Amino acid sequence: MLISNNVGNGFNIWCIINLLVFVAQAVKEKVKWTINDFSYFKRIQLWGIGKALAGCLCALIFWISASTLLHGVDSFDENHSVFETHCIKCHGKGGKVKGKVNLQELKSSDAFSSNPELLETLIKVLKDREMPPEDEPPLPEVERKKMVAWLEDTLRESLKNQPFLHTPIRRMNRFQYNNAVVDLLELDREIFRMNERLMRRRDNYFKPETRKMPEQVRISSRPLSKDIDNQRPEGFKGVASFPQDKRAEHGYDNRADHLTLSPLLMESFLNLSQTISESPDLNPKECRSWPWLFASLDGASEDDVEGIIRSRLTKLLRRAFRGPVDPVTLDRFVKFALKQNADGESLENTMRSVIGVVLGMPDFLYFYEAPPGQSVNDFELASRLALFFWSSIPDDLLLDLAEQGKLSDPKILSSQIDRMLNDRRVSRFCDNFPAQWLQLDRLITAVPDPEKFAYFYLVDGYRTSMHMMPEPLLLFETIFIEDRPIMELLDPKYTWENAMLRANYAGHAKAGHDVVTQLFKRVPLSDPRRGGVITNAAIMTMTATPTRTQPITRGAWVNAVIFNEPPEPPPADVPPLPEANTEELAKLTIRERLAAHREREDCAGCHNKIDPMGFALENYGPTGVWRDKYENGRAVDVSGVLFNQHNFKTFLEFKQFIIKEKHRFVRGFISHLLSYALSRELGPADSPALDKMTAQALEGQGNMRSVLKSIAMSEPFLKDDKFKAGAPKAKDDQSQ
Repeated sequence: MLISNNVGNGFNIWCIINLLVFVAQAVKEKVKWTINDFSYFKRIQLWGIGKALAGCLCALIFWISASTLLHGVDSFDENHSVFETHCIKCHGKGGKVKGKVNLQELKSSDAFSSNPELLETLIKVLKDREMPPEDEPPLPEVERKKMVAWLEDTLRESLKNQPFLHTPIRRMNRFQYNNAVVDLLELDREIFRMNERLMRRRDNYFKPETRKMPEQVRISSRPLSKDIDNQRPEGFKGVASFPQDKRAEHGYDNRADHLTLSPLLMESFLNLSQTISESPDLNPKECRSWPWLFASLDGASEDDVEGIIRSRLTKLLRRAFRGPVDPVTLDRFVKFALKQNADGESLENTMRSVIGVVLGMPDFLYFYEAPPGQSVNDFELASRLALFFWSSIPDDLLLDLAEQGKLSDPKILSSQIDRMLNDRRVSRFCDNFPAQWLQLDRLITAVPDPEKFAYFYLVDGYRTSMHMMPEPLLLFETIFIEDRPIMELLDPKYTWENAMLRANYAGHAKAGHDVVTQLFKRVPLSDPRRGGVITNAAIMTMTATPTRTQPITRGAWVNAVIFNEPPEPPPADVPPLPEANTEELAKLTIRERLAAHREREDCAGCHNKIDPMGFALENYGPTGVWRDKYENGRAVDVSGVLFNQHNFKTFLEFKQFIIKEKHRFVRGFISHLLSYALSRELGPADSPALDKMTAQALEGQGNMRSVLKSIAMSEPFLKDDKFKAGAPKAKDDQSQ
């Protein structure tokens, strides 16, 4: 029989009263005994206090146990009745299961706790007031808060036995491979042209150790600018690259489950390794490792030759394989080199042959990690750090610390992270992460209508998008180098621009035609309509069609990129929005033309999330130029309700509410970084760490480098789930 809340609460009060009585008795007896003969009553004093405390402890334990049991039973029963009243009509009753969520079949607390993904979804839709839907009776605020509290408690208990998702074995992607070869052989330039770098630095301004960006920088946009400038060409002669890896739809190009190796690609890797070793650009001028790796052994005695070769190969293989060298493997390479030497082959050619083999070996190409349930060891941690910050292999110092078993020591790990963030190789993180996070590759294919937007096109077919691309990337670099708050990604008081970009924001092209390199200057902002990664011209242009804006596309981009909550793909039978090619359509606003989509029951849920964020940006035209009216003279209406809580009428009000709800952006941004750092999608077990890092950022540790360090020292990154030993494997184990 269930005990009512009133009875349970009365029992709790009784326990508390008894607890206080015991404590009072202990204090009273202690005072009395102390006043009287202390020597005689000393034992009585201790016995009396001990008795009182023991009784107190028993009462406390009984109270907590009984209270928890009663609360757990009552909470489920109470909240399940709310589900029955407000939710099961659409989620389980009569076989109707919207959103693939059947709440009717969940008949106990255990049924809920066994599904942490569902718990996270329920918490979110209740907090954001997405459920119940608008056409259903609203959920009273008191009941909503009680349900959220119960669900959060249930989720916390559930996650105690939830192991982290495993990052499966994966190969290097193209960007990592290039950087690994450059660092392994200490080269002065890339081995092949890196289109992954959307922005090319034309002067040596990236100096993170100074923590200061210069006031102006010279750059170019690699895929959009003219790349013939009499500078040294990118790439080694004769090197046969393999295709660029594409980013995951809602992720990055380092996602382990995307980095497979087909027989054809394996052949490309083997061919690549040979062409690198044979390239004439692999020479003493380009290769700083030449003295200790390729240099001749002339003058060395026969007794010393084997020792020198073994020493050189040990250093090379330890770097390449990112850990201790297997003695058998080392001996095979040494024997090969000695035989080549005995046959009269030069050491340079011998080492070229060795490199050609090493760069095609699985130990170089693949990253392996501890199996599920085990923490990463120090060598695996070194590789994780190097991949996260440098997109490359660990350097000798990281390997030395790993070999000594010291790298995982929190103090040493913290100092190494600081060192890596001040190393100029961290420029690769700024090359790779922000461009993929913001999905800026989409700008390359943006082609506004030449008749409507003639100012977008420059001489010889070049486009103004080459001047748009650097603005958000330079903002990210500034925040990283100067270690500024990550909230400046949304609301900085400055931006980067050149004359052509400034002209584009004004809707003309009267500013010169620099198509080789561009000089960008850091300028203060007084207009709140500009600045940040959301409203810059690059994002506005790439989320528009050639002729008009796309509120749905923009809203989906904001949800996916800014808050890391990508919407579900639309139903397959949703027709595209018709263009304004008839007299009737031309009179409508885009909001009016999109109204039909919201009328569909299976579309309305997503549109409630997407539309407010997309329409809020309607003042920005297809190339990012501000407008108050459409071409047909109708006023732009940006009004909406953000997160089902905040009514806004203007873009500035929308921006203020985004800043007010900054915890959403902070958590979304950190989750993007964590997914990138782990090379996998995130799972429910990562949520406690995300909550912890978000709270730290909101409490004063929200500068870029502090956030990056918190990720590299988090439980998911260290795979520190030993406390979950013996826990069942996650259902969605990626290693399967």
